[in-house]
Amino acid sequence: MNPEFLAKLAVENDSKVLLVVLDGLGDLAGPDGLTPLEAARTPHLDEVAAQGVCGFHDPVAPGITPGSGPAHIGLFGYDPVSNLIGRGVLDTAGTDFVFQPGDLAARINFATRAADGTISDRRAGRLTDAEGRRLVARLAGAVGEIDGVQVLLQHVKEYRAAVIFRGREFDARLCDSDPQQTGLEPLAVAPTIEDPPPLALLTAGLANQFIERAARVLADEERGNFVMLRGFDVYQPLPDFGRLYRWRALAIAAYPMYKGVARLAGMRVLERGQQTLEEELELLRGAWGEADFFFFHVKKTDSRGEDGDFAGKVEVIEHFDRLLPGLLELEPTVLCITGDHSTPCALRSHSWHPVPICIRAPSARRDPCRRFGETEFLQGGLGRIRATEVMALLLAHAGRLRKFGA
Repeated sequence: MNPEFLAKLAVENDSKVLLVVLDGLGDLAGPDGLTPLEAARTPHLDEVAAQGVCGFHDPVAPGITPGSGPAHIGLFGYDPVSNLIGRGVLDTAGTDFVFQPGDLAARINFATRAADGTISDRRAGRLTDAEGRRLVARLAGAVGEIDGVQVLLQHVKEYRAAVIFRGREFDARLCDSDPQQTGLEPLAVAPTIEDPPPLALLTAGLANQFIERAARVLADEERGNFVMLRGFDVYQPLPDFGRLYRWRALAIAAYPMYKGVARLAGMRVLERGQQTLEEELELLRGAWGEADFFFFHVKKTDSRGEDGDFAGKVEVIEHFDRLLPGLLELEPTVLCITGDHSTPCALRSHSWHPVPICIRAPSARRDPCRRFGETEFLQGGLGRIRATEVMALLLAHAGRLRKFGA
């Protein structure tokens, strides 16, 4: 669904919409024939399913396995293919860094390089936040400019940071320097296209110079003595989510990337150092009068899926279900509970499987679903839709879309 088309139909009212995204929610049946959603005891989710309309969404298209960025972009109503955003911009946007259009951002992983030049630890022993901030400050004090280009550093989380280049035109079509395995030498940053234009070669050279200079600065560090770059992208803002749909939008998440994708869409991101679901819920309750649309993100369903921890994913789902009454007490006009993508425990990764979704609203046409789970949702009234169609349904159920045509 084209957001510019929806924007022409959007109207203001006093409704409130709550979009809950349980990251990596979808799954496959385990040894007992049940998915984590089906194995979990979820009386409150089941109640929502019985009161709403259920089904599945494809984050990009059938058969396509999405990254977290495209998956959320689609749920927010933007085309994830034409609005593909690199990890460097996504992670940086999740911090308090203020972008300027045209900035080139890349994610930094602090790493440990062995004496033979190979990478011995791709995450530098999983540095703490304090250690990561110290390394960023050290680099920022030593590398502020390369060939007339301003170099800006931003800590993101633990061993992750970002480098932002500013001051000229860039070409972000570059490969990562991370070899993706230990025991291998880091890769040189290079253009990803055949017969690269001069600008791509100059941008790659700039990135490689930064890596070399960072290695000299960090040479005496025991663990974080090297940097690897990934996810190059040039920052360009998305069409503003609030202006498009004529509402005040607010996001609550614990991880930088999800704060970043919300901020790129123009949402106001609440930041109080929240780490737990209880802290996120408390933030939501306190800010309920400040916005019309709320994006509430739950990360650990995805983490447990990637760990292959079936029982752990069940517990995360049950934990959320225990807190769900606190969301229901807010009485949103429209409540949508879904995931951004599937992360089956058996695969330990994102997958192409369609994602369960339920929309509860006074105007929702109820279907036969009585349990919140994949098998039950096969008979749901939503059927199988694209993620880009979700926002139109939320706006419609909130009474925020006027009739199209005469």
